[in-house]
Amino acid sequence: MRRMRAGFLRLYRFPSLLLCLAAAGWSGNFVVGRLIQGSVPPVNLAFFRWLTATLVLLPFGLPRLRRDLPALAERKWTVLLLALTGVAAYNTFVYQGLRTSTAISALLMQSVMPLLILVFVFALYRERPRAAQLLGLALSLAGVWVVVTEGRPLNAGAFDLNVGHAWILLAVVGYALYTALLRRRPRVHPLSLLTVTFGLGALMLAPFAFAETASGRSLPLTAGSIAAVAYVALIPSLLCYFCYNRGAELLGAARAGQFLHLMPVFGAVLAFFFLGERIRGFHLAGAALIGAGLAAAALRGRAAARSEA
Repeated sequence: MRRMRAGFLRLYRFPSLLLCLAAAGWSGNFVVGRLIQGSVPPVNLAFFRWLTATLVLLPFGLPRLRRDLPALAERKWTVLLLALTGVAAYNTFVYQGLRTSTAISALLMQSVMPLLILVFVFALYRERPRAAQLLGLALSLAGVWVVVTEGRPLNAGAFDLNVGHAWILLAVVGYALYTALLRRRPRVHPLSLLTVTFGLGALMLAPFAFAETASGRSLPLTAGSIAAVAYVALIPSLLCYFCYNRGAELLGAARAGQFLHLMPVFGAVLAFFFLGERIRGFHLAGAALIGAGLAAAALRGRAAARSEA
């Protein structure tokens, strides 16, 4: 037991490893969401995910939550926005989008998130992005547009725009805002923050889940659906959010967001083996543009840092 505790404490101090674990677990979330999209309604999946995660976390987080309640109340609007953008909205939009979008396309669109984080960091904290970062944002958005239009960026009207892609893009915008808002989070124990944001996210989703159930679309009590809820509640929720929040705390929002580029890599492998999805030409073209944008921003960023030094 002592060895496990010591190993966990060592892991807690390595942000790169924590953020890699978060990216890998979230990639599996996309694959599971796509795998069960025909049998489990999206809002129900998101609601029971956060309800289950909250119930599992409550015995560990409640003692700390009582102590940290004044600090949480002081930053109540930030806490509510974190619960709305990063918990309730993001995953619900992703599951809704995966009904018609492939997992690989959805994961590629996550790659633009780090650059959108720069936009929100500027809007919230007036940290002005460099010209190279703006160029990178433009290239990355062009790459996303290639994926969204399935390789026909200049002739988008020639096909029916996939509504699932629109949901995924809304989810990306929401989580970019969540990451930028983490800087304003109250200085409380990580378990307190996770417990309250997960619980608030489940409460926000409850009326929509009940409405979905009333319309005849409820969570089926099958082994597959229960296993899916257990996975998304324990791995992408508890493990990944804990790792990502800690990684963002140690490295900052902008640097932590860069690790989200690993999601298409992990996800493409998982989607190939579990969903039979194949990488097509427009996926590679979009990924190349996104990668060029990231490289432009990163290289010029390092050059500027050396110049300042």
